[in-house]
Amino acid sequence: MFSEELLAETMYTAMRRAAVEMPPDVRAALERALAEETDPMARRHLELSLRNADLAAAGEGLVCADTGFPLFFVKAGSQVTLEGGFETLYRAAEKAVGRATAECFLRPTMVNPLSRSNPGNNIGPGMPKIDLSFGGDPDTLEIIAAPKGGGSEIFGTFYRMMFPSDGIAGIKKFVIECIVNSCYAGKICPPAIIGVGIGGTADLCMSMAKKAALLRPIGVHNPDPTAAELETELLAASRKLGIGPMGSRGVNAVIALNIECAVTHTAALPVAFNAQCLVGRRWKAFIRPDSISYTGEL
Repeated sequence: MFSEELLAETMYTAMRRAAVEMPPDVRAALERALAEETDPMARRHLELSLRNADLAAAGEGLVCADTGFPLFFVKAGSQVTLEGGFETLYRAAEKAVGRATAECFLRPTMVNPLSRSNPGNNIGPGMPKIDLSFGGDPDTLEIIAAPKGGGSEIFGTFYRMMFPSDGIAGIKKFVIECIVNSCYAGKICPPAIIGVGIGGTADLCMSMAKKAALLRPIGVHNPDPTAAELETELLAASRKLGIGPMGSRGVNAVIALNIECAVTHTAALPVAFNAQCLVGRRWKAFIRPDSISYTGEL
C-alpha cells in the first residue's frame, strides 16, 4: 500500500525533473534538426535551446521559463492500493505542485478564468490535472509528470467535426492548416511534437491528440498501418512548408507527428490537433513495493 507522503514526494520529484531535464529522445531529435538546418536564425534558436537545457540540468534555471499547466498521467496496476483510496492521488498532486511552485521549479501561471486572480501555487479547480488509467505491471504505479507550456496549449490546440465525406484528404488539409497557423512566428515554440486525435467523441478526440503529443517517444509510429502511413506523409509535408525552429526559415517546424484513433459515430469524423513545444517536458516515475525509479524515457 502506497502512502500519500510517498505519492507526493514521487510526484514532486517527477515534476521537478521534468522542469530541469530534457527527455533524451527529445534532445536527440533537436540535435538531428540542428544538423539539418542551414538558416543562421534557425540554427541559433536550436543552439540556444540545447545550451539552456545543459544549464538547467546543471542546476542553473529551467529547461523553459514557461512551465505552463501541471499535468500528471497515472497508470495503476491491478494490485496497486493507495492509503486512503485513489482520492489520495489528488491530495498528493496538490502537495507536489504546491511545493514545486514554492521552490521555483514551476512558475505560478494558473489563474481563475473569470476574475484572473492568481492563488500563487498552481492549485485550483481542475489543476493539477490527473489522467488516471489502469494497466501495466500489477504491483506498479506509473506516474508521468508533464508541465505543458502555455504557448503550445494556447496556440496549438484545434478541433473540428468534419463530415465523413471529407475523408483522409480533409484530415490532411486540416492538420497542415493547423501546423501553419500554430508554427508561424514561433507561437508554439517549434520544432513541435504534434498529436492528432481522430474519432471518438469530442472530448475523447481532444484527449487522444494531447496524449499523442505528450506520451509517445519520438520516432514510434501508430501500430495501425493506415495511421502510421498518414503520420509519415504529414510529417514529410510539414517539412515542405518553409517553416523552421521558432518560426524561422527551415524544415523542422515539426519533429514528430503522432496519430491516435478511436471508433466514432457513422455520421461523424472528429479530428483534434494538439502541440507540444520543442522542450517536450515529461518525466516518468515507477513506484513498486520495494523501489522507486525515474526515467526520461517512455
